[in-house]
Amino acid sequence: MSFTLATWNINSVRLREPIVQQLMQEEAPDVLCLQECKSPVDKIPTEGFAALGYTHMVARGQKGYNGVAIFSKIPMVEAGSEDFADLGHARHIAGTLENGVTIHNFYVPAGGDVPDREKNEKFGQKLDYLADMRDFFRREALTKSIMVGDLNIAPREDDVWDHKKLLKVVSHTPIEVEKLAETQDAGNWVDITRQDIPEGNLYSWWSYRARDWDAADKGRRLDHIWATSDISNAGHSSRVLRAARGWEKPSDHAPVFASFDL
Repeated sequence: MSFTLATWNINSVRLREPIVQQLMQEEAPDVLCLQECKSPVDKIPTEGFAALGYTHMVARGQKGYNGVAIFSKIPMVEAGSEDFADLGHARHIAGTLENGVTIHNFYVPAGGDVPDREKNEKFGQKLDYLADMRDFFRREALTKSIMVGDLNIAPREDDVWDHKKLLKVVSHTPIEVEKLAETQDAGNWVDITRQDIPEGNLYSWWSYRARDWDAADKGRRLDHIWATSDISNAGHSSRVLRAARGWEKPSDHAPVFASFDL
C-alpha cells in the first residue's frame, strides 16, 4: 500500500479549519497529523473533514492549548497515548493503519525563552519530555512505525537561518540537539525528510513577528517525519509546503509531507 502523510502544527484547528480543508482538498494526503489543535476532542470540527474523505480520527485534546490529532482516509485504530514528563498535557497520540503501520504524532514542549532549566521551568520540562521519549523508545523497541510532529528542535546547522546566531536560542541549543539525537538513536529512527533532502537550508516555521516572513526567510525546521529503520527505505517524496505559510490566517508552521510504499 502506498500512502502520503503530512504533519502540520495548525495553531488552533477550529480557528484554521478553512486552511485545513484547503490542504485536504488541494494536496489530499492520505493521513494528516495536526499539532497544537487547542481544542477538546469533542469540539474538533470533524464533520467538514469527514466530508472530504477523512473519516477516521484519533486525538487527544485540551481547551485552549496543546492537542494532537491524526485524520486518515485509510482505516485506522487508536494505538494509545503517553503523558511524557507527567505534564498532564495532550501532546502524543498514536494510530495504527490497516497495513499495520503505527503513526506516533508528537507536540514536544517549546521550552520557553531561556535555555536554562534552573531559570526556566519550561526548558526543564522540555528536556524531561525528550528524556521520557527516549526511554519509551528504548523500552518499546518499535518496528514498522512512523513518528511525526512539531518536535520544536531544529537539529542541523542548515535547519536554521543562522547557526551561530541561534546557538543560544531555544530550539537550536546544543543540549536540545543532543537530547533529540538520543531520542532518535533510542528508536532507531531515520529522519525521512533529510534522507530525501540531504543538503541545503530547509525550514518549516517562520515567526509571526517578521514583517515579511517570506523575504526575511528567518526560518527553522521544527517539524519532522521519522520512520523506524525497518521501513525507512520505503519513504520518499519529502517536501515542505512553504506556500501554506502564506495562506489566509496562516499557522506560523508549514506542512511537511512524505510518501511511503509499504
